[in-house]
Amino acid sequence: MAKALLGYVGGCDPRLLAEMRRLQQRVQDLEAELVRIQAENDALTANASRDRVVERVDANQAEPALT
Repeated sequence: MAKALLGYVGGCDPRLLAEMRRLQQRVQDLEAELVRIQAENDALTANASRDRVVERVDANQAEPALT
């Protein structure tokens, strides 16, 4: 009975193990890509924020520099 249950649950089928390893690798690859894209997004957001601050400064209304 135990052998039948083990076979039913999945046991050590090499195809199943290979598929599981492939899926685990795919998940790791996607997680790494997510981290890379989040870092790129953070950099782009920081640049966009800096650009908006620069656009708000009007050169005609800016105070003269002290010399």
